[in-house]
Amino acid sequence: MAMHHARSKPAPAKSKAKPKPQRWSHHVMETSDALDIEPDIFKSRSPARIAASLKASAEHSRRRKGTAFQSAMSMLTFYINRAGHNLSAGRRQILERAKDALRAEFGRPAHSAAKGRH
Repeated sequence: MAMHHARSKPAPAKSKAKPKPQRWSHHVMETSDALDIEPDIFKSRSPARIAASLKASAEHSRRRKGTAFQSAMSMLTFYINRAGHNLSAGRRQILERAKDALRAEFGRPAHSAAKGRH
C-alpha cells in the first residue's frame, strides 16, 4: 500500500545572516559593580589621564573587593585583554603606558622592560 504525498512548494531558503555576537566583555564593562568608570576613558590618548581617572574611580568605589590599585589595574588589564587583536599598536602602547602611569599614581614601582613585556 503506497502512500502518495502531494508535493508542495519548497520552503523558502532561510537567510544565513549571522546573529549579533554576544559581547559579554562589553556587558561587564558597562555593568561592572566594582567601578564606575568615566565613559570612553579608554579612548583617551593620554596615559596619565587614563590612570588618573581609573585611580579616582577606584578610590571612590565602596563596592570593590581588593585595594584601589588592584581594582584600577584589573579594569585596565581586562580592557586590554578583551580588546585583543582589535587594538592597534598605537592604542596598545598608550594603554600599556597607562599601566605604568597607574603604578606611579599609586606609588608602586614600575615594571622593568626586562620582564618581557609585549
